[in-house]
Amino acid sequence: MSAPHPKAASTQQKLLRARAASAQMALLSTTEKDALLLTIAAAIEAGEKTILAANREDVETSGLEGAMRDRLLLTSARVKEIAQAVRDVAALPDPIGETLAEWTKSNGLRIRKLRVPLGVIGIIYESRPNVTVDTAVLALKTGNAIVLRGGKEATRSNQRLVEIMTAIPGMPQGAIELLDSNTRQSVHEFIKARGLVDVIIPRGGAGLISFVTENSTVPVIETGAGNCHIFVDESADLDIADRIVINAKTQRPSVCNAAEKLLVHERIAPTYIPRIVRKLGDAGVEVRGDGKSRSLAAGLNIVPATEQDWHEEYLRLCMAVAVVANLEGAIAHINHHSTKHSDAIVTSIEKNARKFLREVDSAAVYWNASTRFTDGAEFGFGAEMGVSTQKLHCRGPFALAELTSAKYEIIGTGQVR
Repeated sequence: MSAPHPKAASTQQKLLRARAASAQMALLSTTEKDALLLTIAAAIEAGEKTILAANREDVETSGLEGAMRDRLLLTSARVKEIAQAVRDVAALPDPIGETLAEWTKSNGLRIRKLRVPLGVIGIIYESRPNVTVDTAVLALKTGNAIVLRGGKEATRSNQRLVEIMTAIPGMPQGAIELLDSNTRQSVHEFIKARGLVDVIIPRGGAGLISFVTENSTVPVIETGAGNCHIFVDESADLDIADRIVINAKTQRPSVCNAAEKLLVHERIAPTYIPRIVRKLGDAGVEVRGDGKSRSLAAGLNIVPATEQDWHEEYLRLCMAVAVVANLEGAIAHINHHSTKHSDAIVTSIEKNARKFLREVDSAAVYWNASTRFTDGAEFGFGAEMGVSTQKLHCRGPFALAELTSAKYEIIGTGQVR
């Protein structure tokens, strides 16, 4: 007769293990952390077949289609990319212990401000199994413990990836904890665990982010939805504009840095609107437009845009197009409708570009480049925890440096106040 299956640990037990592990993690040397990371990368590659098998089950039972299915899907190439991202993080400088400032007071006190780990990082996310590894290794590199709560659609994929990482020799128990994704109760307990968890990072759709931000008693770093814009100015090189618009919309439409809206200067709109609507249509993009765009693209496949369209993050092959009077109109439209994520201008006039970069209030602003570059790996961070659209603590793609806090060391020779 087989032994009974051990009862799974509760959310509270997992949080307590992570809190205990965070003290051990903070003491690991850079050499020890990098060795763990390189072992994780090799183990992920070695476990590719089991990872893909688990992911196949998730995909087949998820009921997801289109962009959401693509977010969930792992392939051999994507597993290799995940492993390479781990190696990239291992190769980066360790921020822990870095001296941020140092000075000596007139009374002889020597004061030093340095980077230290945050402690226990919590992340709540949807669909994308690569986030399980990316966030865990960023936490490890910065001497933090991490608690993961993925979406139920990726349960098997996340479980397999966590099993591989936690089986690494030398990995402190509790350093990487995975909460039950089949009950909402785990989320409620998680976001109320002030004192056990130091920060919560919600990463996913607007509904998830809003729920966590509004209900958490644990401090939150808010990642944001991406209603990203491209403005094609009157001086734009139209061939460059074509490349940027098509890439930003179609290269991977399911992600938050894909472009959702296209604004065109009215002076070039009669030429450019029909041209780009055709190209978007050829690329399989559903195009929606304001009255002026539809008039200029008469006879082409463009449907009326509603007010909701200007605020919506499509996450699919859909784009809304509008004509604006000038640069100022484009900036005003973006600042009113965008989610403060990533917005771009295509122009040959530097003065216009500088005005756009200065006045558009978003985490990432581009001049003659695709919004698809708003990504931790593309910025040279190895991976990312997410893209923050808030302004406190961090903004834009964030990774190692933002997973740290500061601590002061004060050295005296008997001084008293």
